[in-house]
Amino acid sequence: MLTATVLAAHAGLFLSAFGAASLLPLQSEAVLVGLLLSGHYPVWSLLLAASLGNVLGSLLNWLLGRYLEHWRGRRWFPVSEAALEKAQRHYQRYGQWSLLLSWAPIIGDPLTLVAGVMREPLWRFLLLVGVAKVGRYAVLAWVTLGW
Repeated sequence: MLTATVLAAHAGLFLSAFGAASLLPLQSEAVLVGLLLSGHYPVWSLLLAASLGNVLGSLLNWLLGRYLEHWRGRRWFPVSEAALEKAQRHYQRYGQWSLLLSWAPIIGDPLTLVAGVMREPLWRFLLLVGVAKVGRYAVLAWVTLGW
């Protein structure tokens, strides 16, 4: 049965995971661990909410990257020309497989933005980022619950 409490817990987890995948300094792991340890919610539903939120947050980064260059060269542009070129060189060097590190703190979110700048095909982006994000949450659940 879908109660307000269950819906609120899953929505909160989804939003924390979405925000954590953006360039904002947020963490969703603590929310997931807390909900897992409460024992009140099915593990699969928590993994689904966290994974979906995190992948969609990364998709937002990809979209931002895709349209970022439209404003390149403007005075207020938030990324220096040198930093953007460096990120593009790294992405060209390591390619699409670097998206398997999209789960990693500090480097993961910028990777998803650069993938948009580099015009990574959406289907491949979603596949690689999905594997990385779902895998990270699954391992976290496994460690938390001692499976």
